[in-house]
Amino acid sequence: MITPEKLPPGLLRDVVEGRHPTPPCARLLGWELLDADIEAGTIATRFNEAEAFYNPAGIVQGGFLAAMLDDTLGQALMATLEPGWFAPTIELKISYIRSARTAPIYGFGRVVHRGSTIAFLDGHLEGTDGKLIATATATAKLTRSATP
Repeated sequence: MITPEKLPPGLLRDVVEGRHPTPPCARLLGWELLDADIEAGTIATRFNEAEAFYNPAGIVQGGFLAAMLDDTLGQALMATLEPGWFAPTIELKISYIRSARTAPIYGFGRVVHRGSTIAFLDGHLEGTDGKLIATATATAKLTRSATP
């Protein structure tokens, strides 16, 4: 797990340090921040839940994988933002490579480019065996946060 002092002041650091609650959607997914390199704009996450998200075929339903990717890519960007800023996703494209059946699932994201109002992100999910589950690209809009 990452040490909070590696993160700049802001919402993500507040969550890691317990000053702000983990968002309910991240709790549902079993989200955990493993590492972040702020200068490189990269992040590593782990999602500790899978079984509750199984479809009738016994694999994780794709919408939950999409949520994991969105949470990974979004947090890569959030780690680079100054306090008072937020970056909602305005576009997310996913390619599913193979089924996910067990947890944890690992997420890796990076900021490809960050402009003054728009950021471009990419990343992927892997299983415990290191095999690729899904890839994603996203676009986010930089905006002043409506929350403290």
